[in-house]
Parts: sequence; C-alpha cells; structure tokens
Amino acid sequence: MRPGKMFGEILCSLFKKPATNMYPAEKLDMPKNFRGKIVFDPAKCIGCKLCMKDCPSGAITINKVGEKQFEAVIDLSKCIYCAQCVDSCPKKALEATKEVELAQLDIKKLKVVFGANPKSDAKE
Repeated sequence: MRPGKMFGEILCSLFKKPATNMYPAEKLDMPKNFRGKIVFDPAKCIGCKLCMKDCPSGAITINKVGEKQFEAVIDLSKCIYCAQCVDSCPKKALEATKEVELAQLDIKKLKVVFGANPKSDAKE
C-alpha cells in the first residue's frame, strides 16, 4: 500500500461536483415522465370505471354522486404509482403529477377524495 496514492484521490475529489442532491434544501427536478400523485378531473369522467379495473393494487374507487357526476377516492397508502389508471382512462380524467413528497404520519390523510363539485376537489 502506498499512502501517497490516496492523497491524489482526495485532491481529485475536492474539485468534483457532488453526486448527490442537497435535498430538501434544493427541490428535486423530476424527470418528464415521472409518475407521482394521481389527480382526478371529475368534469372529464364518464364513469366507465376502467381505472378501477386496471389498478393492480385496488387504490382507486369511482363513485356516482349524481347524474353524469362522479367522484374518485384514491388511497395513496395502497397506490404503487404505476399510473396504469392514467393510461387506461379513455377520457384522460386521471393524471400523474410530479408531486413526490407524499409521506404522512396520519394514514387518514392518505385517502384523497376528488369530488364532482369543483369547490370540493382534493379534500384531504
């Protein structure tokens, strides 16, 4: 072993850009096709429930609340963020966001209800 060889490696490392992000001080820049939190647009939903059928974890439930009005209940504690529901929706009523900070201490806050009434969207 040569101790001088290690000194050269240390000097090299001092001038390199770090390989890690300074999270949470600097916000992450998520890639273009990142699959984060799922959001629902009740105005576009036709109630076909294909998203419910295609969800491998059973995290989404579509309920009829009126004539041609539907609400979505998304259980983020079950969701595996595969965005299969987004891909299967024929009217694009579901969308995957870039939101990544979803951790909660209260499991009740992980059940998100997107209502058919625009004033009640995203109740937590």
